Order: sequence, then C-alpha cells, then structure tokens
Amino acid sequence: MSGIVIERFATAAAEDLAQPLLTWYDDATGDRTELSGATLDNWVSKTANLLVDGLGLAQGDRAGLLLPAHWQTAAVILGCWAAGVEVATPGNQITNEKFSIDVIFASADRVTEAEGWSAGERFVLGLAPMALPMRTVPSGFVDYVTEVRTFGDHFTPYANQADRGLVERAAARAADLGLKAGDRVLVDAAKHPDPLDWLLAPLAGGATLVLCGALDPAKLDGRSVAEKVTTQLV
Repeated sequence: MSGIVIERFATAAAEDLAQPLLTWYDDATGDRTELSGATLDNWVSKTANLLVDGLGLAQGDRAGLLLPAHWQTAAVILGCWAAGVEVATPGNQITNEKFSIDVIFASADRVTEAEGWSAGERFVLGLAPMALPMRTVPSGFVDYVTEVRTFGDHFTPYANQADRGLVERAAARAADLGLKAGDRVLVDAAKHPDPLDWLLAPLAGGATLVLCGALDPAKLDGRSVAEKVTTQLV
C-alpha cells in the first residue's frame, strides 16, 4: 500500500489477524464496533475494488470526502490510497465545483453539501451501528455499505501514490504525540476530527486505535481500563 501509513496498516493487518486494530464507540447510540486488522483490511480491499472494478478509476483520480471520524471513513480513506486514488476534503483543495472530483463519499447529514460539488458517482454513508444499510437513500446517491459488500475481499495495492508531505506529517505528528509501536490510543473524535490525528498518526506510529464519537466523559476512565489504553487524545 502507498506510504508508510498504509504500509503500517498492511503490516498490522498481517501481524495479528485477531487483535483489534480499530475499535469504534459512539456514546450517542451505544454502538461499539471492533475491527481486527483482517476485518478492516477486508473493508479496505472491498473499497479499493469498488473504485477500480466498479467505477473504473485509475491512479491519480480523485475522491472527495465529506465524512466525520468513523471506522467506515477509515475504510474509505485507506481504500482510496490502496487504489492510488487521491483523497481530498473541503480543507484540502475542494472548495467549489470547479475542482475535478471523480467520486464523492458523504455522510447522510452532508448530502446537501455534496450536491453542490461536481462529481461522478456519489456514495452516501449512513454510519449506522453494525454497518446497517440505509432505509432510504437520497436521490442521486448510492448506499456505500450496500454497494461495497458486493466487491471482492482481496486487493493488491498499487505502487506509492500517497502525498509524501502528508506521510511525513503523519510520522511527525506521531512523534509529537509520543506514539510508538504497540500503543493503544483513545481518541475523542469531536476534539480530533482531522484524519491526521485520529487515523494517520497512530498508524504511522505503530499504534492501534480506540476511536470515540460523542464521547461521554463519565465513561472515559472505565473504557481506558477495559481497552488497555496507553495514550489518550481527549
């Protein structure tokens, strides 16, 4: 996979297939989703196959993301990079319809914003517990979790296409946070919405993740003990 961040993900997925690589909590809904390296790799591969086999995208094509910190967002980001597809967000060049986007992934609450962008295929993510499909899909969009499940579980990543500047920033951020191989990092998604913090830096540093949406402070200590957390980003 491209870049040291993706290489770390591939290594973690292969090292211990059963251990959790990313555990997601949503204290607003009670959702807890635990993904081993093998499970997350499965979602990443399916996403890459969706982009390449399903949409015919090639290295250098662009995907626009309007997504929060979430385990499905991690699958989309890593899947794009495995397929050599650039990832862009509103803070990273996509500010108007003139920017060329080949595919867009948007959460259900940002569909209206996504409609204002010029793009090819449009996927919506309901981000429901247990990755349940959406009951009602907005017009002009395809439900990501329904579509991605129809694609293959294995994908051979393309050669290095990652933004080297981003890879270097991820490694530097991991060093700033003192992250090291074997750490278990709990991240408050609301306070660290940038993928650099909640995904890329921990993976670059060799850590595993406990990603918390709508984090209830009263649950922090107990969760840290239960998840054997070594570092908190809260």
